[in-house]
Amino acid sequence: MSVLLDTNILTRSAQPGHPMHKAAVDAVDILRTRGEQLYDVPQNMVEFWAVATRPSSVNGLGMTPTQAQAELVRIKNLFRLLPDTPAIYDEWETLVSRHQVSGRNTHDARIVAAMNVHAINSILTFNGDDFKRYSAINVVSPADASLIDAERESPAED
Repeated sequence: MSVLLDTNILTRSAQPGHPMHKAAVDAVDILRTRGEQLYDVPQNMVEFWAVATRPSSVNGLGMTPTQAQAELVRIKNLFRLLPDTPAIYDEWETLVSRHQVSGRNTHDARIVAAMNVHAINSILTFNGDDFKRYSAINVVSPADASLIDAERESPAED
């Protein structure tokens, strides 16, 4: 399975003191251990930068640009960054029109467009509701990754 990591997984992974940090890191570890291919797209990097460099007083991480750049380098070393292509815009336009997407959700539509273009079938996210309109992709929450791993590890019943 190919899995794209949503921006919220990246941001929570970069916040050791956040209550969702462990769930994000553990889910990534589980998927990696299972041999899943883990990806990101430029849209995630742009969104991460916006959150990372926003002050913590307005729901950001409060990083300096230098700190955010170091975190981007770390992310790109851990996960494969897929390229932006002209086909992503065309797919995005199709998705927002077909699903009547508006407002903030247009960013998620662009992530789905990149997934479609790059044939990535699953997304790991804390915000599954943001992607439920897209029936062609599999939404995996960090808790689901743990459950799937536990099912694989438990012995078969007699």
